[in-house]
Amino acid sequence: MTTPWGEFSLARFPEDQRDRLRAWDASDEYLLRHLADQDVVLSGTVVVLGDRWGALVTALAQHAPVQITDSYLAQEATRVNLARNGIEPGTVSLLTTQDVPPERIDVLLVRVPKSLALLEDQLLRLAPAVHEGTVVVGTGMVKEIHTSTLDLFERILGPTRTSLAVKKARLIFCTPDPSLERPANPWPYSYTLPEGIGPVSGRMVVNHAGVFCADRLDIGTRFFLAHLPRTRGERRVVDLGCGNGVVGTAVALADPAAEVLFVDESFQAVASAEATYQANGVPGHAEFRVGDGLAGVPSGSVDLVLNNPPFHSHQATTDATAWRMFTGARRALRPGGELWVIGNRHLGYHVKLRRLFGNSELVASDPKFVVLKAVKR
Repeated sequence: MTTPWGEFSLARFPEDQRDRLRAWDASDEYLLRHLADQDVVLSGTVVVLGDRWGALVTALAQHAPVQITDSYLAQEATRVNLARNGIEPGTVSLLTTQDVPPERIDVLLVRVPKSLALLEDQLLRLAPAVHEGTVVVGTGMVKEIHTSTLDLFERILGPTRTSLAVKKARLIFCTPDPSLERPANPWPYSYTLPEGIGPVSGRMVVNHAGVFCADRLDIGTRFFLAHLPRTRGERRVVDLGCGNGVVGTAVALADPAAEVLFVDESFQAVASAEATYQANGVPGHAEFRVGDGLAGVPSGSVDLVLNNPPFHSHQATTDATAWRMFTGARRALRPGGELWVIGNRHLGYHVKLRRLFGNSELVASDPKFVVLKAVKR
């Protein structure tokens, strides 16, 4: 990536030589070029929200920026990209969306996230640190920036306008208004599940901003809950890509002897899963981990993996995440251990499972979803 601060070698994480997607795009380049062209003073506290693979903070490393991200993979990509460009790791402060933000922000750079709720939550959390002189610039591809996006900046921080589009990217300029009366932060959001969905009927679900289907139970998860395997005894179960943790919580409620590991690459998701689990006073033992799938889980240590894999990486449709989850599950499972997967029928997960496990069984289906089971031989 060529920038006014030099050229940088960048990669996504985990790095895959077959992956042709870059670790930056035109919106990152547009933002960096704007900062240089306008001689924006970067000597104060520079905060970068939503930097997807560390491209922005790597380019601005000499200004000791603070990165705030919901993504474990983005955070790890940042560490790797800093190292590959010879930048000391302590140069950039790495915070998560669950951490306490800086007390004062002089420059706020926002890579617009896919989730409007996450943007709302983070702007409300950062707003007290923004002052009248703070430079606020957002960036994103044209298809990522909507009227609702601009309304959030305007409602939470102050008057907002946009730039012309360049290479299908656009900038957002916001002038902070300290006198603005900000709304209360509605996140995290809680709701009670309806009756008729097994162990979690009538139970509480807690969702932090940015978690998939944060205001209701999505139909795929509802279908999965109706067809979960029955576990009995001291078994180690993984809710892989746990989201708000409702699937793992259902297992723990149905089988208090089970040990459940909740895993997601989203800090917001794992915080939601832990809150959901605790809100329901679930007996038994649970562990909550932010990470890259089952990396770090010992081989042959798991009896059951439950998985609803995502098939989007930001705006790109890809099966790379699902394949990595399935591969990790096979390694972590004991012989005889099972991977249960729910997915849209058209995704063809049964082909991948047969290729990897040598078997795939259809457990349940409806016109939209399938639940599949693969057994480690």
